[in-house]
Amino acid sequence: MHTNPQELVARFIEARDGIRSAFRLGNDYIYPVCAQIFLTADRPVEEARLKQCKAMVKSTTGPFSSFRGNIMLPLLCMLAAGDDPEGRWDRTQRCYTSLKDDFFSSEYLVLAALLLTDIVEEGNLPALAARGKALYRRMKQEHPFLTGQEDSVFALLLAESPRSDDELIEDMEACYRLLDERFPKGDGLQTASHVLALSDEAPERKVRRLIELFDGILAAGGKYGKDRQLPILAALSLSEETAEALVQGILEIDALLSEQKGYRGVFGIDRRTRTMHAAMLLSLPDKRPELVNVTAQQTALAMIAAQQALMCAVVASSAASSAAASSASH
Repeated sequence: MHTNPQELVARFIEARDGIRSAFRLGNDYIYPVCAQIFLTADRPVEEARLKQCKAMVKSTTGPFSSFRGNIMLPLLCMLAAGDDPEGRWDRTQRCYTSLKDDFFSSEYLVLAALLLTDIVEEGNLPALAARGKALYRRMKQEHPFLTGQEDSVFALLLAESPRSDDELIEDMEACYRLLDERFPKGDGLQTASHVLALSDEAPERKVRRLIELFDGILAAGGKYGKDRQLPILAALSLSEETAEALVQGILEIDALLSEQKGYRGVFGIDRRTRTMHAAMLLSLPDKRPELVNVTAQQTALAMIAAQQALMCAVVASSAASSAAASSASH
C-alpha cells in the first residue's frame, strides 16, 4: 500500500488532466481509467507521445476498425505508457488477428489483445485462445443473458490458470451463488465472480472477505456501488492486507479525491464512483513488486482483470451514450 496518499492523488489528477488536455472529447468516466494506466506504468503523460500513437493507429486501421471506437483512448494510453509503442502496436494487431479465429471482432477483443501481448508468448496464443473460447462457451451456458462479448476478456485471462476448466467454472459459480445472496444480479456480480476465480482460495473465504471490505466501507461512513464497482473491490480483497487497513486506505484516498476538481460539488463524479477510484488507486504498488509466490501472482492478475472490467464498463457506457445521442438526433 502507498505510504504517501497525497502524492498518489496528485499524480493521478495530473495524469487525468493531461489526458483530458490531449483529448477533450472523451467522457469524464474514461479519463480516470486512462490515468490509472500511466500510474501503473509509472510514466508521466506526454501529449506529444499520445498524438504520435494516435497517428500511428489511424495510419494502419480503417475508419470502421474495432481499434477506432470507444476503446481508442485507452488503447492510445496503453501504447503511450509503454517503452516501445510501435512494437506493442504490431504485437497487438497480430494477437488480435489470432484471437479472431476463436472470437468475434469487438472492442473488447482489442482490449484482450492489448493485455495478452504483455503476459503471453505469441506462440502460445492459439492454444490459449482455444481454451478461452471453451471457457467462454461454458460461461454462456451458465448465464446466457449476462454473458456478453466483454466476458471474452475474462475467459482469456482465466485460460492462463493451471487449474482445470471444471475447477474454474465450479469456483466461478460458487462465488456467484454466494455473492448473489448479498448483491443484486448483474454484470458486476458476474465479473466479480470471474475476478475471484483467479485465486485458488476457497470460494467461501474469498466472498466473505469481499463482503467484510464492502461492509467496512459502509460502517466507516463511506459509500460503494453494488454493480460495476464490485470487481475492483473483489480484486483488492484478495490482497494480503487486512480488511481494516484496506478500508482505512480507501477512505483516506477518497477524502483527498473529494477535494479535487471533477469530484467535488453537485456536478462532480458521484460518491460511489469516487470511492471506487480510491480503491483503484489503492491497488497500485509503491513500486513493481517481485511476484515471489502464487498468492502474489494471483492477486496481481486479479487486479489486472478488475482494471479490464472497469475499462469494459467505460467502453459499454460510452457506446450506450453514443447510441442514445444518435437516436435523439434522428
